[in-house]
Amino acid sequence: MNNLVLAIAGIVILNVLSSFFFTRIDFTAEKRYTLSDITKTILADLDDAVQITVYLEGEFPAGFKRLRNSTADLLRDFKTYSNANLKFDFVNPLSGDQKSQEDAYQLLIEKGIEPTNLSVKTEDGMSQKIIFPAALITYKGRQIPVKLLQSRAGISPEEVLNNSIQNLEYAFASAIKKINKNESGRIGFTEGHGELSDQQLSDAMKSLGDSYEVGRVDLNTIPFAGLDQLKVLIIAKPEQPFTEAEKYKIDYFLMKGGRIIWSIDQVSADLDSLRGATEQLAFAKKLNLDDLLFKYGVRLNYILLADMNSAQIPVNVGEVGGQSQIQLLPWLFYPVFVPVSTHPLVKNLDGIRSEFPGTIDLISVKGLKSEVILSSSPFNRQLEVPVLLSLQMVEEEPDPKQFQSDPKPFGVLLEGIFPSNFKNRPIPVGISEPLAIPEVAKPGKMIVLADGDIFKNQINNTDGSAYPLGFDRFTREQYANKSFLLNAADYLYDDSGIISLRNKEIKLRLLDRAKIRQEKIFWQFLNIGLPLILLIACGIFQHYYRIRKYTH
Repeated sequence: MNNLVLAIAGIVILNVLSSFFFTRIDFTAEKRYTLSDITKTILADLDDAVQITVYLEGEFPAGFKRLRNSTADLLRDFKTYSNANLKFDFVNPLSGDQKSQEDAYQLLIEKGIEPTNLSVKTEDGMSQKIIFPAALITYKGRQIPVKLLQSRAGISPEEVLNNSIQNLEYAFASAIKKINKNESGRIGFTEGHGELSDQQLSDAMKSLGDSYEVGRVDLNTIPFAGLDQLKVLIIAKPEQPFTEAEKYKIDYFLMKGGRIIWSIDQVSADLDSLRGATEQLAFAKKLNLDDLLFKYGVRLNYILLADMNSAQIPVNVGEVGGQSQIQLLPWLFYPVFVPVSTHPLVKNLDGIRSEFPGTIDLISVKGLKSEVILSSSPFNRQLEVPVLLSLQMVEEEPDPKQFQSDPKPFGVLLEGIFPSNFKNRPIPVGISEPLAIPEVAKPGKMIVLADGDIFKNQINNTDGSAYPLGFDRFTREQYANKSFLLNAADYLYDDSGIISLRNKEIKLRLLDRAKIRQEKIFWQFLNIGLPLILLIACGIFQHYYRIRKYTH
């Protein structure tokens, strides 16, 4: 009796203590139920209520229910470490009558939450259903959307959902960190050299503007104090040469620990010019950046890269009844770069669309770590410039023998202590401020891309509005250009290592479908028939045992 009382008392005390202390033991191999220290720190820093609304409520297939349940499990853990500052709920955005659904649809689109068209099996076949696999975080009057579904072409639906689940912690933690920042970091797009216009960069600047303070920077006029306030500088498709004074300011910015994204076309080629003329001569640009980039460990080659893994363009293939016949055909000079690197910058991203790209050579520089993050497919070809281009090329069947080569680097990441291009050189003409480049540089980061159009959004010719970055208005495909830009900005700006959460992996343990078909009868018998046989055998044994026992 005493032992029973002690056991009950022990259970009661254990329950009381567990209400004050939280702990869990994660026995999974990949620690899927364990939050990282970075995430715990972000949640502990919250000083006000955070409301997370998840739009994953309703009738979904089993896979999306798994995504919904995984999101709920993660947010329960977030709530535990947030000092009761985090609340969440799940809502069905398309409940109610037709008018309510249309209003909710429009409101979510305005908040930056993109819909997904889902095919659902019904008794009559397949039906289409619009869903919003996303969440909205509200904090101190600010809101930021979170995309939950990480789609990627060429992989199975199971892998898409698995990638989405393993990306949940990064998606929510990075969004909470951004919305909790007291001061927005500054990102500048250069101007003054014929770079992409505000209209062409509209969606890029808008998307970055949700988390950072974004604007244009004129290197010719900006003072050094202005450069000191920037964290990331983006140089997007310059057409005119840089002066030595402007290069000096770029060098100063990098030596002070700045981060730079170079999106450079070394060759002048344009599809619109090809449409207006039968032929176009693609020639090398003169940007006066070769010495600067070479010093930093890269060389942008003066070539055009053609790849059989490419996007399509509309081409007039003739007339029928006086009307032009437009057909979508692959254009080899618009390669789609499918990331194969496991770096968190590009891991699990879909294809990234480019226009008339080139290639990059890496040069060994002491103190610098370099890594190729984007490269072509093995079915590529390089064209030396100057070269004559024609739209008739789209009608020619490419010779596979000419498109067999090693993958060519297109995008590279450089990190470390960069050497100054102006060390032991006089200050160039045009620098009026008595400010020299630091003798000892701070660690910096740099992403170099051999294409100037990778951050350019397409324009609606009807009303002049901008399409989402990465969206092809002709094929209606959404490429991963925007996701790559946002990842790049996060990686360059943030030093906490939060983007490393994108390396979290949850192994997909699927059953072998071929083996299931081959051994279906065996396993059905083993799971259903064998227990029945054993039960009957035990009954027969017991029956004869009782007869034998009581007969004697």
